[in-house]
Amino acid sequence: MDEIERYLTSIPAWYLATIDEADPTQPRVRPFSFAMVDDGKLWFCTSRDKDVWRELEAHPKFELSGWKPGAYWIVVTGEADLADDANVSERVREEGFRHMLGIGEHHDSARDGRLAFFSVRHGHARFCDIDGSERVVEL
Repeated sequence: MDEIERYLTSIPAWYLATIDEADPTQPRVRPFSFAMVDDGKLWFCTSRDKDVWRELEAHPKFELSGWKPGAYWIVVTGEADLADDANVSERVREEGFRHMLGIGEHHDSARDGRLAFFSVRHGHARFCDIDGSERVVEL
């Protein structure tokens, strides 16, 4: 799990794909940049007023992908556990808040009701190489 966090936090952005809430035949992709491991879970941060939160509420399955030049790429597949937002630690909440401020988001505090966290359930990460080889890590 720590390897996944190190990889995702070592690149400026990676891309999270969700399913459109109104049209389940249409995927949506956007850049993300906050990932953190805490209590054996991989956590992500967004805002409740964003499309991504509504899309994950309607269809919790997601996939993300990122690439580090000169290295392999990563694909993480799973389901967003939005209910876990109530269980997020203060440590993750504070780090997520600071990160969101750093990318230009506006939140009043780590307890701002718009700030939202989700963990991954039924997930796995694939570390893929250009030669076709890959290594899978269950989350």
